[in-house]
Amino acid sequence: MSTLKIAVILGSTRPGRNGKAVADWIIDRAGARTAAEYELVDLTDWPLPFMDEPIPPSMGQYQGEHTRAWAAKVAEFDGYVFVTPEYNHSIPGVLKNAIDFAYAEWNNKAAAFVSYGSLGGIRAVEHLRAIASEVQLAHIRQQLAFSLLTDFENFSLFKPAEHHDATATKLFDGVEAWSTAMKTLRD
Repeated sequence: MSTLKIAVILGSTRPGRNGKAVADWIIDRAGARTAAEYELVDLTDWPLPFMDEPIPPSMGQYQGEHTRAWAAKVAEFDGYVFVTPEYNHSIPGVLKNAIDFAYAEWNNKAAAFVSYGSLGGIRAVEHLRAIASEVQLAHIRQQLAFSLLTDFENFSLFKPAEHHDATATKLFDGVEAWSTAMKTLRD
């Protein structure tokens, strides 16, 4: 079986965002993994307009070049690690919009979640789990939740506690195992 490809999707585009440091930390930890190749997919590099497709994505009849390019990028991967802040008890609109632009490209793949916020972003992940289910992403139970109070200095400089390393290993193990299983389903 070929090496798995897993995207680390950075789901915030806000200026001064904390998510880039979190995503870089995930990519750094993933660099030691041998069962999968991890790639950062930063939504700032994918300036999708607010959903502008006339036909529902589930029909697979993408009209816009930006949609076709984004769908092709999503299709490259066997699994995803979503990195999201918590905005108003949910995920950022830009992340929801990016998910909504594709459909079949997400189907029968695995997902894991990394969040951050005043309560670790856990409420955002609860919403993201429901969204992932609708696009047929199998999501693993293990997640990483970083607190702005304890894992960031002055709420902005990312300094995660050491115990997150063991949780990250479990998260990687899970998303790789599920990505492998889902790949056999797609094949």
